[in-house]
Amino acid sequence: MEQIDTNWKRKTVLFFISQGVTLFGSMLVQFAIVWYVTLKTTSGAWIAALTVCSFLPQTLISFVSGAWADRYSKKMLIIVSDAIIAAATLALALLFPLIREDNTVLIALLVTSVIRSIGAGVQLPAVNATTPLLVPEEHLMRVNGINATLQSIIQFATPAAAAAILTLGTLRSTLFIDIATAAVGIGLLSCILLPKQQSTTQEQQPVLSDVKSGLNYIRTEGFLAKLLLLYGLFILLSVPGGFLAALLVTRVYGGSYWYLTIVELVGFAGMAAGGLLLGVWGGFSNRVKTLLFGVGFCGLFTVGLGAINNFVIYLAIMLLLGVAITLAQTAITTLIQERAEPAMHGRVFGLMGAMYSGFLLIGMSLFGPLADKVSLPLLMIITGGVLVAVAIVYRLNQRFYKKPEQDQSAVG
Repeated sequence: MEQIDTNWKRKTVLFFISQGVTLFGSMLVQFAIVWYVTLKTTSGAWIAALTVCSFLPQTLISFVSGAWADRYSKKMLIIVSDAIIAAATLALALLFPLIREDNTVLIALLVTSVIRSIGAGVQLPAVNATTPLLVPEEHLMRVNGINATLQSIIQFATPAAAAAILTLGTLRSTLFIDIATAAVGIGLLSCILLPKQQSTTQEQQPVLSDVKSGLNYIRTEGFLAKLLLLYGLFILLSVPGGFLAALLVTRVYGGSYWYLTIVELVGFAGMAAGGLLLGVWGGFSNRVKTLLFGVGFCGLFTVGLGAINNFVIYLAIMLLLGVAITLAQTAITTLIQERAEPAMHGRVFGLMGAMYSGFLLIGMSLFGPLADKVSLPLLMIITGGVLVAVAIVYRLNQRFYKKPEQDQSAVG
């Protein structure tokens, strides 16, 4: 286990701030692109195409980038990936005035999304694997909860900022802001001296061997394999209720930047509240209980989103859904940080990133075009109900549900 620095609190705060700054810029561009495509096309197929370009490269690179995070400097991986994303965004911003055709603009957005996706796929496993280097294990759940609150507050502010910029300015304006925030984030991260990481990997060994050893490790660790499968199902079944929310609001309640903004603000407010709750409470002593509690209620609230036809009630349910999402996601991250061997953190988080982007890609490829032919509220009701059933099945699996000390006492 890496030695935790005595100044871990100060370093952790600075690290989270650096990532929060870059998150603000990235989210700004993400909202701007998604809303631009949504309002320009009102097409589930175009949104699905955007999602493919945003997540397929991330899925593919995550298998390798997780191994890189275990082998190389996590700090440098984060900085380099941020720089690549900023460079791609700058190129789009410079070319934007030269593009005249709407279809050409959409294609340029897809190409840029591919490059940004590759950068994100390298960055995310390194970021998640850095937290255990800084934070003592007994504080991981609370610190992850506080970080979730910080990220949610940033995400809470981003939709309003994006709507204001897009209303008063242009899509190009958001691109320049993302470049500036990336520069600030890289500067802050450069000031942090991370604890030296240990690695069980020989430098002469090919990176693909690291990837293979990571997959073998997951396969032999039954709990982690089941956890990642649950995470994949969670992402897949959350697509209609979460990732197609903008499309539902446009079709049912009216399409405008401010309608979309209100929904996003309420959702992120719920996520911030969930992170604050975990930061104070710390979750159940059994992390799996916290996880399944969050997953189950995500399913119930998704059913509610599809079943009602009142915008105020829709917003209330969206608020509660945000709380449940934070409970589930933070519990999953903490469980991996606690249960996986430190030398394997990068590879496990890399696979987690691949599960996220891969199952999201499958979900959007399936539910995006399907939403053009079938009632989107009905899709929400069905997928929400299945998600509740998944949570119940996992709760009935005692080997997965029990805490490690419970298993040991059973053996003794």
